[in-house]
Amino acid sequence: MTIEDGRYYRPLTVTVTDMEHGMTVRTVLERKLGVSRKLLSRVKLTERGITVNGRRAYTNDKVAQGDVIAIRMEKETSADILAEPIPISAVYEDEDLLIVNKPAGLIVHPTHGHYTGTLANGVVHHWLMKGEQVRFRPIHRLDEETSGLVAIAKTPYIHQQLSEQLQADRIMKQYAAFVYGAPNPAAGTVDGPIDRDPDSPHVRIVTPSGYPSVTHYETAESYGVGAASMVRLRLETGRTHQIRVHMRYIGCPLIGDKMYGPAENGKPDWEEAAGRQALHAEKLGLTHPITKQWMEWTAPLPPELDRLRELLASLPE
Repeated sequence: MTIEDGRYYRPLTVTVTDMEHGMTVRTVLERKLGVSRKLLSRVKLTERGITVNGRRAYTNDKVAQGDVIAIRMEKETSADILAEPIPISAVYEDEDLLIVNKPAGLIVHPTHGHYTGTLANGVVHHWLMKGEQVRFRPIHRLDEETSGLVAIAKTPYIHQQLSEQLQADRIMKQYAAFVYGAPNPAAGTVDGPIDRDPDSPHVRIVTPSGYPSVTHYETAESYGVGAASMVRLRLETGRTHQIRVHMRYIGCPLIGDKMYGPAENGKPDWEEAAGRQALHAEKLGLTHPITKQWMEWTAPLPPELDRLRELLASLPE
């Protein structure tokens, strides 16, 4: 590898077939790799961003059968994110993708007033220790008080591809939640548009004028005489606070949810057992943009939710 090559991530290459003979570089890359025009606009500005048979090329150049097209993306860093030695639990990692099991109490990305102590700070430090030059690009996020699996892209191309999968509902996200009461019916779909509460902008509500929001749920366990339940949920959409809002909407708010839970004077003794909202992203599945293989990961319930589960299971029937 030359010093020049060290500026770039691993190249993505395609070989032109007889059916693609005479097409432009842009057309072949869009057809075979699904590269967006925005990304092509970025890579074509660098000397080795786009090459055909090792020589610099442009998106409108015509190609012939057997030509090898390569695109190279310049390496980036999250210069605005301070690297901190915050332990992270990496469930999977390769050159393109990082899957982490986030603990509750950790914000995913720095925000106003929270510039340090986030998952991003820990991941940037993780890559620094590995000698990798990578920018932090989460595909999706979890609330601070929600634990579980988060996917992070390591290159602009992977981020583009997985973002498109997310938008097309081709990324599988399954959650486990402990809720008050017993959903009726025990399994079903909540199709309730969500938007901000006009009286409280930080709060979301189900409203006819909101954004389409769909949550599928299934009761896994019931506790006491309808006192509480463990439910598993899958999302078709990813609105802010979606699970929390939808569970409240059907009369089964999450245990420990300070924003959407019941009033303080209506909480049972086991409310504080978990110490936070009882929601965990337990399963994640996606198609790897490079290998095209479907991959799945699971994360077991963390100790605090295991304790809550044991306590609920001991409730009298």
